[in-house]
Amino acid sequence: MTNAADSDLIQLRDLVRSFVDERDWDQFHTPKNLASALSVEAAELLEHFQWLQHGRLDELGPDKQVQVRHEMADVLVYLVRLADKLDVDLFAAVQEKMVLNREKYPAEQVRGDARKYYEYKK
Repeated sequence: MTNAADSDLIQLRDLVRSFVDERDWDQFHTPKNLASALSVEAAELLEHFQWLQHGRLDELGPDKQVQVRHEMADVLVYLVRLADKLDVDLFAAVQEKMVLNREKYPAEQVRGDARKYYEYKK
């Protein structure tokens, strides 16, 4: 059974596949190249927040919000494409990772605490 979130990711994957196929870019989309592009796009996203005091929505302004939204889309496109090339079900991967994160960060022990899991006592 496919749920809505998984279906949305499949639609995104198919949209990106079509875009890539129309341009004959698959030949360039090795996992290494996609991971590199993903990192670059994530850095471009971060750049919009670099000198803001807190990085809150109200500090961005409408034009910056559009630019941030587009950078977020670029990050997602490369992530979806990388998952496609590596045959990774992103929805299942997130579910799996949340199980691991719940073990690392038990809510009753870390609530309100931003430290890494190895910095607090279990």
